[in-house]
Amino acid sequence: MGWVSNRVGGWLAGYLTKQVGVYVEFSVQPPDILRQHLQPGDVLLVEGNERISVAIKYLTQSTWSHAALFVGRAMGVDQPDLIEADLENGVVAVPLEKYRNQNTRICRPVGMSPEDRAHLIDFAVAHIGDTYDLKNVFDLARYLLPTPPVPQRWRRHLLSVGSGDPTRAICSTLIAEAFQSVGYPVLPRVAQGDASTEHEKGRTAWTVRHHSLFTPRDFDLSPYFATIKPTIEEGFDYKAFNWSSSI
Repeated sequence: MGWVSNRVGGWLAGYLTKQVGVYVEFSVQPPDILRQHLQPGDVLLVEGNERISVAIKYLTQSTWSHAALFVGRAMGVDQPDLIEADLENGVVAVPLEKYRNQNTRICRPVGMSPEDRAHLIDFAVAHIGDTYDLKNVFDLARYLLPTPPVPQRWRRHLLSVGSGDPTRAICSTLIAEAFQSVGYPVLPRVAQGDASTEHEKGRTAWTVRHHSLFTPRDFDLSPYFATIKPTIEEGFDYKAFNWSSSI
């Protein structure tokens, strides 16, 4: 029955990654402009317009359905500069140009040492080639309903139910695991009942969330990542804004 599951899973993966509807571009930046402002270790959030994107945005109550890690020239001068987890192909390296016509956001880890940044990128590069087990049909089938009837408090957990290895379905899982490998926080939880000396002194004790519970929006919400907007970084002047005279 394994080949049947693989075949069904392959069909589901292809179906879920098809684009749907008319995509509205609000804050699209050309790849060359994005590249000027991206730094290795940055997380690029993408709105997405695939069938699976609609479900992820609904379940996470967010604009963002996808995340990729910018690695710069870590793979070579003329090589792809993003690493992402793709439902059909697993963990792959792709060029920034792939998201030429997508609404995006740059999230940057603050104060990360060069050594940890290098380890972070090496971690992601080492996982290139990992593939999603298409026999996990349940993992894929959960995305068939764009707006599944799930109570809001359970929606995030629906993303991690199933095989226990949702990394290739939810790209942010791989990236969160990479940051956790160097001890960099994304959205940690306050430790409950911690009676350590540090806690008694008033210093908050934190605990690591399992990487499978992270979603793309967590990098946007995280107080440990800065939001980088190229338009503002280049010196936006609202007085020089060219408004149309037509209504």
